[in-house]
Amino acid sequence: MQRIKWLVLLLVFLANVPCQARHKLSVPSAFAKANQKPNSQKFTLSGTITDQANGETLLNVNILIPELGTGTISNEYGFYSITLDTGTYEVIYSSIGFQSVTKTVVLDQNQKLSIQLQEQGEQLDAIVIESDIEQLSTRSPQMSVNALSIESIKKIPVVLGEVDLIKSLSLLPGVTTAGEGASGFNVRGGAADQNLVLLDEATLYGSDHLFGFFSVFNPDAIKDLKLYKGGIPARYGGRVSSVLDIYQRDGNKTKLSGTGGIGIVASRLLLEGPIQKDKSSFLIGGRSSYAHLFFPLFGLENQAYFYDLNAKVSFNLDDRNRLYGSAYFGRDVFEINELFGNTFGNSFVNVRWNHIFNEKWFSNASAIFSDYNYALELEFVEFEFFSGITNLNLKYDLTHFASDKAKLRYGINSIYYEFDPGKIVPTTPTSPINEAQLTKKYAWENAAYVDGDFKITDDLNINAGLRLTTFSRLGQDLINVYENNQPLLFNQEQGVYVSAMPIDRIASSRSDVLKTFVNLEPRFSASYSLDDDTSIKASYQRINQYIHLISNTTAPTPFDLYAPSGDFIKPQKGDQVAVGFFKNVGDYSVELESFYKTVDNRLDYIDGADLIAQEAVESILLAGEARAYGLELLLRKNEGRLQGWIAYTLSKSEQRTPGRNASEPGINNGNWYNAPWDKTHDLTVTANYEWNEKWSFGSNFTLQTGQPVTFPDGQYEFNGLFVPTFESRNASRLPIIHRLDLSATYVPKPEKTQGWQGSWVFSLYNAYNRRNAASISFGENDDTARNEATRLAIFGIVPAVTYNFKF
Repeated sequence: MQRIKWLVLLLVFLANVPCQARHKLSVPSAFAKANQKPNSQKFTLSGTITDQANGETLLNVNILIPELGTGTISNEYGFYSITLDTGTYEVIYSSIGFQSVTKTVVLDQNQKLSIQLQEQGEQLDAIVIESDIEQLSTRSPQMSVNALSIESIKKIPVVLGEVDLIKSLSLLPGVTTAGEGASGFNVRGGAADQNLVLLDEATLYGSDHLFGFFSVFNPDAIKDLKLYKGGIPARYGGRVSSVLDIYQRDGNKTKLSGTGGIGIVASRLLLEGPIQKDKSSFLIGGRSSYAHLFFPLFGLENQAYFYDLNAKVSFNLDDRNRLYGSAYFGRDVFEINELFGNTFGNSFVNVRWNHIFNEKWFSNASAIFSDYNYALELEFVEFEFFSGITNLNLKYDLTHFASDKAKLRYGINSIYYEFDPGKIVPTTPTSPINEAQLTKKYAWENAAYVDGDFKITDDLNINAGLRLTTFSRLGQDLINVYENNQPLLFNQEQGVYVSAMPIDRIASSRSDVLKTFVNLEPRFSASYSLDDDTSIKASYQRINQYIHLISNTTAPTPFDLYAPSGDFIKPQKGDQVAVGFFKNVGDYSVELESFYKTVDNRLDYIDGADLIAQEAVESILLAGEARAYGLELLLRKNEGRLQGWIAYTLSKSEQRTPGRNASEPGINNGNWYNAPWDKTHDLTVTANYEWNEKWSFGSNFTLQTGQPVTFPDGQYEFNGLFVPTFESRNASRLPIIHRLDLSATYVPKPEKTQGWQGSWVFSLYNAYNRRNAASISFGENDDTARNEATRLAIFGIVPAVTYNFKF
């Protein structure tokens, strides 16, 4: 508590120190100091930056004042503010893919200057990881961030020719997936449910379609994305591993236009245009797969497809107010021989209001409804099962451009949850299953934060913040009561854990508070510049996660169960420290980071746990701990015809679930074991070559350590049956994974900038047909009666063609 007290005092002190913006051009410090005007009056320059072609607000635009060697960037809604001494300045506005604009500003009073930037054209679109073309990122305290432009992502070869944001991010350090065909993603050794995925500020509980083959994000609708792996700012919370923050485009305010693509398994179309020219706009986009339409040609009666819809409207009410409405709806559908059916998906609606109080204060208020649900139908036993999670999220964020040395953010957030663990419905009058609704659970999560960027000296920049979170488990219709308050028992004779039977079930009003958790989460990151192109950085974060995903697989599937913290389930508590070295050398840059992360109260299920229609999830769980540590290297080339990066991660991710007392073994006898997503080595090489205006080529090579697995190590005979025995948990691994992907993009008429514009993308996934193992199963060969291992490989070589267009 004493450390937190001093952190709060530091924030208050720094907020009142008058000084310079945190970004700085590469100019000598002495030159910048020589141009300062001591004891001069200060004024603020502010405004909004938009795309001239469509009226879209532009984020992360650099606003630079070369004379002073200082600057700032526009926020996620295109707003900027910078405070300077009175005087006349040349102000440069620059962003990747746009022509720079230079304005002469006489700053003798507070001024509002909104700017429109014009696109540079199609030549040599840069592959960039940081949208900061002036190489200002070395001075920013922010570290451990992965970002990719949509143009770059579209040039990366992917399976079946479909652009995939998640798979593209996994080519950067610290991000992996559990394997081919596995859903979700893992960041710095964390579980897939430990990632907060936001689309226009709304939480998505599933980030993929078709169990990981495609992501839920339509690339044509995406404006910006960032993945925070560490040093997570205090404005984010709720997940201990990472934050993937994605914003949809606003829509074209000047003319009707469209983009789309036709591929071998899926197609997409997006339309956008003005509702009232230059004042308001709409955007609507849809995708769908259709590979299942060809199944009858092969005698298959199965179905497997997805569809999703993105929509957005934006209104410029006046110079100070903007209103946005966003929506998403996505579904996956599976059917197997009319015996098994499964649907699942996300949906949300979000209404946001931006308000500019004055040149120093900017606010955003949001009301968000989010939903994730799934349904399972088993026709051979004649019943359906429904489950899901719903929340209503109200949030208000306020940005204060306090001075030229301090920018502060304040915010509050309130989320109401409803957890539906399941409803069983018979599908026929003769079904042996009775209709039943499992007890719904309710919770209320609140947070308040303060977060600031501060320039301490010319070379030292920090970001410091504090987040206060509360989580209240609310009353429900039925609450299990256990003897000695123990929902899980250990059978000493058999040496196994067993679920306890409730001795009573009591009812509670929804307004009752059954359990409340209160936690403080300090965040801190700092950057010290050794020179204009070199810096060292460090960060620390603490985050509490109150929502748990209980899964018996290595990655999220529709059969997983979400559970809130409460009397029997404590929140996960994650701490992470990271240090890094950053260097720009001409067209090249080097980023080297190391991290160490611990997570308390990481849940694991007991052997033989049944998660389907589980009424008492607390009776199948044990709490343990997790840790992950590693080294990440990113070497990139940012300019020229040949661009790309080499990313390497050396890391370790482990879990430990000891017994609750000395007489219990816990899981794996209480010893550390490899997490299911642990990858010791992860190497990717990504390159893009612009041959000429019509042809460009892309490639990426991936090499990874195989996924941890548990193999049988023997067997014994009991009453005529052979019973296998198993090694310690995750003691073995699947074979090493490696793969080469290639692509070629052809633009028939690159000079055409109006009307219909088309391009062809030819891709080759797994070019040398490596049969990477997704799993290895063991069984008895029917012919030889001997035990054998069978490798399952999902993909061999996969060619694909996609036609992309815009008009």
